[in-house]
Amino acid sequence: MKVKKAKDDYPISAFEVQPISTEVQEGGVARFTCKISSNPPAVITWELNRTTLPVTMDRVTALPTGVLQIYDVDQKDAGNYRCVAATVAHRRKSMEALLTVIPGTTHKLIVLFEIDHKSIDVFNTRVLGNGNLMISDIRLQHAGVYVCRATTPGTRNFTVAMATLTVLAPPSFVEWPESLTRPRAGTARFVCQAEGIPSPKMSWLKNGRKIHSNGRIKMYNSKLVINQIIPEDDAIYQCMAENSQGSILSRARLTVVMSEDRPSAPYNVHAETMSSSAILLAWERPLYNSDKVIAYSVHYMKAEGLNNEEYQVVIGNDTTHYLIDDLEPASNYTFYIVAYMPMGASQMSDHVTQNTLEDVPLRPPEISLTSRSPTDILVSWLPIPAKYRRGQVVLYRLSFRLSTDNSIQVLELPGTTHEHLLEGLKPDSVYLVRITAATRVGLGESSVWTSHRTPKATSVKAPKSPELHLEPLNCTTISVKWQQDAEDTATIQGYKLYYKEEGQQENGPIFLATSDLLYTLSGL
Repeated sequence: MKVKKAKDDYPISAFEVQPISTEVQEGGVARFTCKISSNPPAVITWELNRTTLPVTMDRVTALPTGVLQIYDVDQKDAGNYRCVAATVAHRRKSMEALLTVIPGTTHKLIVLFEIDHKSIDVFNTRVLGNGNLMISDIRLQHAGVYVCRATTPGTRNFTVAMATLTVLAPPSFVEWPESLTRPRAGTARFVCQAEGIPSPKMSWLKNGRKIHSNGRIKMYNSKLVINQIIPEDDAIYQCMAENSQGSILSRARLTVVMSEDRPSAPYNVHAETMSSSAILLAWERPLYNSDKVIAYSVHYMKAEGLNNEEYQVVIGNDTTHYLIDDLEPASNYTFYIVAYMPMGASQMSDHVTQNTLEDVPLRPPEISLTSRSPTDILVSWLPIPAKYRRGQVVLYRLSFRLSTDNSIQVLELPGTTHEHLLEGLKPDSVYLVRITAATRVGLGESSVWTSHRTPKATSVKAPKSPELHLEPLNCTTISVKWQQDAEDTATIQGYKLYYKEEGQQENGPIFLATSDLLYTLSGL
């Protein structure tokens, strides 16, 4: 009689990972790993000296991933271990791995788990054995930085290990585009927002075909803006959000209302700079059908860069000038005007470009003070963000003094510099330092006095500050890494890590050991 093979029952493949022989000190932890692929998934069991190993013991943990862990190892645990993978119809055994137990004593550890510096109390989590945290049926609330803290009983000695769990999620809409009715030559704005992990990529379709930005049609992240609407713009528009976990679509209709008896475009548009944030725009009424105009719309956007967002202000028909006073300093803007009647709009007016004036910086740079020797202070600072710079920085004014002396020394440095070494200072003394930035208009406000004590005069050399490398792990977590300078002969006894949100007070110090070259900042 022939036995018909089940459709999905295939022989088990060879092991992808086999257990490896190891030596473990008495009281330590032994760990073996095996991995195999099969359909249906194989059940993994373990054998010691070719006899099934009971995993009901407190010291032995067999994880579903194919890992065997033996805690508080003693001499009777020595021997040959192998894993056995079995399905209903097939069975395969791995190579044997020898566990050698070395006489000696290893301190026991108490292991605790935390997530984002809080005790773990989330759904579907459980601790397996003495050092394994298992999470089943992963949900978004499980995402975070997990910390394993191992402490030697009766002492303050501990060590920690961290891992970040990122839970992937398909896109979902938080704002949907709405159908619109607009007159020819008018403006339509569709808004669409979605969330997901990783962050979804947004794109727009017109009647099922992908839209590309051009002179009239622009896409700004979650917005689709159609200017100077024409009859061919009457269509179904779809917003698509996609990431590695999937994609979703939402749609809206644009209906174009036709009117042949529309006004001509406003003309003789001109702009005048009033300040660092204001430009006065003026124009002449349309030559044709100006008596039917019920409103004007003023359109403006930054002239430099790609995909700049266009802004629109609607004003009454009783004026032909408008002051725009929310602009960024030292920036070029492009303007145009459209006239509206009840059932239509004019063509765009001619475009004009005008720049705002520079202004003094709105805030000073943020400074950092370090010493390389007992007689110097290295002052370094970050460039001021563009929205606070308000023009081109042409110089920095650096002021410093001893905390016990009212006499202030002032240095003026080029606007291209971002650090300066103060030399010839007194050892073991507190100095106060502040900085001011200037554009061509003048000086901005000074920073607050920042204090720093120079090191004591000694033969011990201070180490150089390490260079930091930052990597965002998710929307609230940053990984901070650094390396010791191989050419730096100074003895390092530890690290202090400080951090702050831009413009806010400093957090820290976080004290780290000499061997620490990585730290994860979470809850940001």
